[in-house]
Amino acid sequence: MSFQWPELLWLLLALPLLVAIYVWLLNRKKRTAIRYASLALVKEAMQGAAWRRHVPPILLLLALGIMIAAIGRPTATITLPSQHETVILAMDVSGSMRATDVEPNRLVAAQNAAKAFVAQQPENVRIGVVAFAGTATVAQAPTRNREDIVAAIDRFQLQRATAIGSAIIVSLATLFPDGGYDVAAFSYGAEKRKPPANFKPVPPGSYGSAVIILLTDGQRTTGPDSVMAARLAAERGVRIFTVGVGTPEGKIVGFDGWSMHVRLDEETLRAIADLTRGEYFYAGTAVDLKKIYETLRSRMVLETKKTEVTALFAAAAAVLVVLSALLSIAWFNRIL
Repeated sequence: MSFQWPELLWLLLALPLLVAIYVWLLNRKKRTAIRYASLALVKEAMQGAAWRRHVPPILLLLALGIMIAAIGRPTATITLPSQHETVILAMDVSGSMRATDVEPNRLVAAQNAAKAFVAQQPENVRIGVVAFAGTATVAQAPTRNREDIVAAIDRFQLQRATAIGSAIIVSLATLFPDGGYDVAAFSYGAEKRKPPANFKPVPPGSYGSAVIILLTDGQRTTGPDSVMAARLAAERGVRIFTVGVGTPEGKIVGFDGWSMHVRLDEETLRAIADLTRGEYFYAGTAVDLKKIYETLRSRMVLETKKTEVTALFAAAAAVLVVLSALLSIAWFNRIL
């Protein structure tokens, strides 16, 4: 628990003063009852000595304390339903995805896990698919039609090279069509970038309407710099969850009469996730990959974040005020 305006909490010092005034009034009333004794006054004094008489003022005092705390704008880290409306699956279709170290091979395992993830998403979530190798293309624009999404995943064709930066930029262009995200403009450095007019960066991870899930089994071999592209996503507040499939130490992968050396660049994938306030996952087997997508599904449905809870404090204070008044009326036929 923390407060956005903690300097206003000094008002809580008024509560001990109110307690002192309440005690003084009780003693003054008791002295008056003894000096001007009558049956009615003695009865009231006896009622004043009962524990019930102190309950409404105590509840009112608690309500005042909670209201003062609400003025400080309290925040708490709580788990709430996710607001994500769009998920972009950016999936590597480079030739190394044919490797069989993940059964039956990396590509099929990734396709199966992705399709299971799609099937488990809420109906209101739109899902888009970006396939990337030496270039990145939109295999399926964001849609709620699950059959179209699955068909796009099944149509993957293996190609050469790996352009992780291009995948991120194309994903951003899909989410923000008017954002000026052109891969060609970023291929030769950030100085070619032309952000749209009136664009203002937002805090990383603050955009709650979309996320990008990036799956790859290698390191960038072409296209814009991966970390630079991640900074673009961070400026938009879009989180990127990265999934690595492969071997960090590198491996010779061969098929169809040719071979190549592929290495999983975990350092870059972690950097992408950290920059965008996402998370990095490593999948060494098909089972691991399936579990990761199940974890990502839960992250899409529920997410833990820091949220202002001023309204809850105000509601609690209002309940205590009403309860104090009702008890006072029921016991003493007056509000206080």
